[in-house]
Amino acid sequence: MNIIVLGAGAIGCYVGGRLAAAGERVTLVGRPRTTEPLALSGLTVTDLQGYKANVDADVSSQTLSIASSLKLAWTNMASVGSAPEDTVVLLCVKGGATTTASQEIADCCPAGTVVVSLQNGVDNVARIQNAAPQMTALAGMVPYNVVMKTATHVHRATMGQIYIEQTETTLSVTSQLVAKFNAAGLKAAVSTEMRAVQWGKLLLNVNNPINALSDLPLREQLLDRDFRFVFATLQLEALAAMKKAGIEPKQLAAVKPHTMPMLLKLPNWIFTRLAKKMLRMDASARSSMWDDIQHGRTTEVDDLCGAVVRLAQQTGTQATCNTTMCKLIGVHTKGQRFTGRELRKTLGI
Repeated sequence: MNIIVLGAGAIGCYVGGRLAAAGERVTLVGRPRTTEPLALSGLTVTDLQGYKANVDADVSSQTLSIASSLKLAWTNMASVGSAPEDTVVLLCVKGGATTTASQEIADCCPAGTVVVSLQNGVDNVARIQNAAPQMTALAGMVPYNVVMKTATHVHRATMGQIYIEQTETTLSVTSQLVAKFNAAGLKAAVSTEMRAVQWGKLLLNVNNPINALSDLPLREQLLDRDFRFVFATLQLEALAAMKKAGIEPKQLAAVKPHTMPMLLKLPNWIFTRLAKKMLRMDASARSSMWDDIQHGRTTEVDDLCGAVVRLAQQTGTQATCNTTMCKLIGVHTKGQRFTGRELRKTLGI
């Protein structure tokens, strides 16, 4: 199997790097600012549990367009006798770039090419299907936090299991892909209930904007009860909308989704005892949204809190705090920060 990772950011480099270290043929496609250092120095991949590998994955820089890089990737694979049907695209771009990326995938990849969305949010598979209906789009979910320690060093800072959607028509390719993930140390499983998986992940991801506003490492932010109170409030709004929509989120953390808001609101002396697994993370871990703000990039808040707001509108429930979080992130810049109390006051909770 040949694997093209489209979006060589933290998640794309970690997943692609692990697969390449295990001997898989991997091409990382991304912008020159990310791929040029990799082409010069290779990629170092590490994790919370002490894993370390140095790999020389093929790198294809996005110069004029994603399509130009994808065409180069296909050309390189054809030169070693790879068949189109043996290739999978792992889509790791931010949600806002999904439509454009999908259109360019459709421009240069054969019909039926499997595209697995390893992206945050619940709307990306629909975006792929709308923009590239001739592709085979599958949902995926990466549960953990990955940080770029340097331009050539990617580090997994938390734990969890990857899920990839399996359908009747994709049994062979998804089973093969998951087997390769597991062989590479990327704990993975197939799922036929990806809607539940994605909403379960989104419940955890609504902490991303809180972390960005706090300007703190994730663990330090989670040890602040006021920040946790905001996290719980965002989750409760999401859970209310999900209930009305008939969505039962999958449990992805040590605590059941409907129990987590209660846990988050507990005093620190109880929370730290009951949430040991939640707090098991690298001290340097921060949300990808924090990183986006530091670099002046567009954030994914519309795919997270914004998705809650849209579901609330569809179901006639309230998502006032999620709405406010979208607005706060929209005007937030590097160097600004909220304390937990300031954020609660701003949200009126």
